[in-house]
Amino acid sequence: MTIVSKFANVINVNYTIEYFHPRLKAEIESWPDGILADYARLMELLMEFGPNLRMPHSRAMGGGIFELRPHGREGIGRALYCFAIGRRIVILHAFVKKTRETPEQELRIARRRMKEVQNG
Repeated sequence: MTIVSKFANVINVNYTIEYFHPRLKAEIESWPDGILADYARLMELLMEFGPNLRMPHSRAMGGGIFELRPHGREGIGRALYCFAIGRRIVILHAFVKKTRETPEQELRIARRRMKEVQNG
């Protein structure tokens, strides 16, 4: 069991988490320990509060895409996600930030994947 999935047995889960692709989950699990630990903590909050999770933990990016905002001493991560029918949260794309702004290229990837999720 990975750090990303361990907490699901501990909290009040109102929403389920899915990953756009298994490689995405593996990529997140390879993040530096500090960022990954904060990601796991924020995932707990996201599963419990869903769309009611706000800044500083989550931010709306427009067009139905949101970003989860984990950070650690090693840097800052971002997981872009959307909500789907059936109280599901789909993690569309994730990366470790290198700049202050979320790069448009990263948002384009998430938008394209969200369309695939919505169109089945």
